[in-house]
Amino acid sequence: MSGQSLLVPGEITPIRSVPGNIRRPEYVGKPAPAPYTGPEIQDADTVERMRIAGRIAAQAMAEAAKHIAPGVTTDELDRVAHEFMCDHGAYPSTLGYRSFPKSLCSSLNEVICHGIPDSTVLRDGDIVNLDVTAYLNGVHGDNNATYLCGDVDEESRLLVERTEESLNRAIKAVRPGRQINVIGRVIESYAKRFGYGVVRDFTGHGINSSFHSGLIIPHYDSPHATTVMQPGMTFTIEPMLTLGTHQYDMWDDGWTVVTKDRKRTAQFEHTLVVTETGAEILTLP
Repeated sequence: MSGQSLLVPGEITPIRSVPGNIRRPEYVGKPAPAPYTGPEIQDADTVERMRIAGRIAAQAMAEAAKHIAPGVTTDELDRVAHEFMCDHGAYPSTLGYRSFPKSLCSSLNEVICHGIPDSTVLRDGDIVNLDVTAYLNGVHGDNNATYLCGDVDEESRLLVERTEESLNRAIKAVRPGRQINVIGRVIESYAKRFGYGVVRDFTGHGINSSFHSGLIIPHYDSPHATTVMQPGMTFTIEPMLTLGTHQYDMWDDGWTVVTKDRKRTAQFEHTLVVTETGAEILTLP
């Protein structure tokens, strides 16, 4: 594994402004979002709006990823994605969600998820997860991917490649009439082939007009995930695989989650809608 030193918190720059004409999610300026009470199955109009929001989120993530290179700060990646979303009339969903201070999550190396962009400088050999969600026309589109920065060691590169493959396999397992636990079963069985840990306490989720609707999508074979998938259901799948344990610690910022053994971890995510025959990815650029 890479001999990189462990991450430490950097300095967080002031909150970026969003043009006043861009519609905000209801939770901005509040300590928590209002509980979602609507359906998990969305109508065609909602799905079409999610398709548009998802496309903007995917494009913003891709634009930020173009700037991944040794010497660049994670705050700079946040700036690029923030400006892209605002330029396209979208609100960065993470900004102000439960007081999160930035417009994307940047999770490097041993950070499982929810890393806060700051003055941290990318190094040659890092792996970098960007998690970008856009809010547009009253709905959210959520995606993330892990990128290689410079010359990355083989073990880390394979982890990234296989984590993406676990997402692809999980998406292929989506079918109306199947229970949600088939998603985690596919991911966990694939990850076990390589001895990877599968993070259990952070999951995929229902998404629509709500950032997190309450529907839970585990990435392991949970006996409790018995909800049956139906056409029109919208949710994320976002497996987090680790080179070691699935257990974690959280930094004092209340957001940044790191592997307990500080071994590396990777994640990939798409927002999906269940169709009559499988799943459609809504976060395509």
